Amino acid sequence: MEKMNSFLDRTLVPMATKLNNQRHVAAVRDAFMLVFPLTIASSIVILVNNLFFSHDSFIVQLFHLSNVFPNLEAAQKFLAPVANGTINIMSIFITFLVAQLLGKHFKADATLVGLTSIAVFMILYPVPFNANDLSVITTQYLGAQGLFVAIIVGCLVGEFLPKLFTYKKLQIKMPDMVPPAVARSFSGMFPIVIVVALAAIFSYFISLLAPNGINELIYTSLQAPLRDLGGNIFGVLILAFLQTLLFSVGIHGPNTLNAVRSAIFTEQDLANLEFINNGGSLWDVPYKETWGVLNDMFANMGGTGMTLGLIFAIFIASKRADQREVAKMSLIPGIFQINEPMIFGLPIVLNPIMIIPFILTPMVNILVGYVATVVLKIMPTPAIGVPWTTPGVINLFLGTGGNIMGAVVGIVCLAISILIYLPFVIASNRAQKIDL
Repeated sequence: MEKMNSFLDRTLVPMATKLNNQRHVAAVRDAFMLVFPLTIASSIVILVNNLFFSHDSFIVQLFHLSNVFPNLEAAQKFLAPVANGTINIMSIFITFLVAQLLGKHFKADATLVGLTSIAVFMILYPVPFNANDLSVITTQYLGAQGLFVAIIVGCLVGEFLPKLFTYKKLQIKMPDMVPPAVARSFSGMFPIVIVVALAAIFSYFISLLAPNGINELIYTSLQAPLRDLGGNIFGVLILAFLQTLLFSVGIHGPNTLNAVRSAIFTEQDLANLEFINNGGSLWDVPYKETWGVLNDMFANMGGTGMTLGLIFAIFIASKRADQREVAKMSLIPGIFQINEPMIFGLPIVLNPIMIIPFILTPMVNILVGYVATVVLKIMPTPAIGVPWTTPGVINLFLGTGGNIMGAVVGIVCLAISILIYLPFVIASNRAQKIDL
């Protein structure tokens, strides 16, 4: 095991650290983190609609609300428009934030960089068409399906516009009495004109090759294949393995892989939310094998590695005072999915005994979730996003819109995690020569 740790230190750790610090990867990662509250806001609205205004909800059935309010589901229309201001325009948020974050990296005017990125994104957007004597644009690529183009535009504008800002010959100097906001606008005018003009020229030549524009070209040739390649049970399992492997050698796996996960699974998760928001059933969501469904709902209790099971396993079987103290301090944070005290305090990092269950446990529970929702179909897909700090089991109950089987399967997953960790806790005691 020491040879394996040494090998990982020499190979995987430097590579992962470099990837984590790469400016474009960091910008994409942080951009998705910044829009996360908006995604959750939309998810909470959808949750409320499904928990209190759906005939299939456990709460509605328990209190017979359908008998009291026959038109209960009609109330969903009051909250449904929230999606139009959140998940349905996600690409606009992402293209702005990626470019803005790169602008901050180069110490440029980040706001102008972000706004120019939106301008370029819309220049490349499918052209308007006539419908019933109106000129309209499709909203298809403002949401999840436009994310790849949004990321590419944000990276390119965020990379090159700040460099154009530094050329003094392109700057317009205004007198000192001119307000700062006006001076900033004039200073960056020529670089912005160059960027948007190049975008328009590029859009024209792209239209000669792909009449429906770069969005459809990128979506059909890159985004959809990547979604289909990684957006399945095998992709989820591979990412779960890599995430826990990185954490086990001291690298924050979730943060490092966030950009990759977002590129593969965000479209699927948002499509599920849109489907539910439009009245679709959780049993019939289009994407059942996403990271947000299989890992975050079934295999993240206590945080990465499902370490809430480890905490309970220590309480059950460990006689080591140091383990029990760490477990006591980690219990409350662990209930709310925060497990750094366990990872670095127990520790799990570079711990040859604990690394094995740390990697194995979430993968087993991902398979449990897959069997429960896709194979046996004993519960609806928990596709309603909930805040990541929602305690395990509760998140499955809420994520399924109040289905009791979600909570039952969650309890099963927690029990499985305890059983997997138990023999390794006992082994760690024996390694310290403690008489069990």
